[in-house]
Amino acid sequence: MKDIEFKLNSTDIHPNSEIKGEITVSYPGRYDGVVINTQILDSNEHITYKSYNGKTISNNVARLFINKDVMSENKAEFTAVIKFEPTQEYEVKFRASIIEQHKEIESQIIFAKYSV
Repeated sequence: MKDIEFKLNSTDIHPNSEIKGEITVSYPGRYDGVVINTQILDSNEHITYKSYNGKTISNNVARLFINKDVMSENKAEFTAVIKFEPTQEYEVKFRASIIEQHKEIESQIIFAKYSV
């Protein structure tokens, strides 16, 4: 097993549909938390993270850091949404990374499709 496992509920995303993801860390060393970065390729639009581990995020967050202290059993779940109406099909790149002292230890990338 890799040090980080990252899954999405679906890689076929539509406007205003809830995106759910899960991260499991099995890194044996110390780490500060995980960060999720997302890019909607060929676009200036952003994803908005709504919650993690059942806690609602009140601000519009385009990059999500989840502290290890709130990751029960080294697991994190999150929800997000993309709101703009696509005029074409976009590729969305999700990257989940283990962070230790401001350095990336390991990451996993998932590509998804965003369309009407």
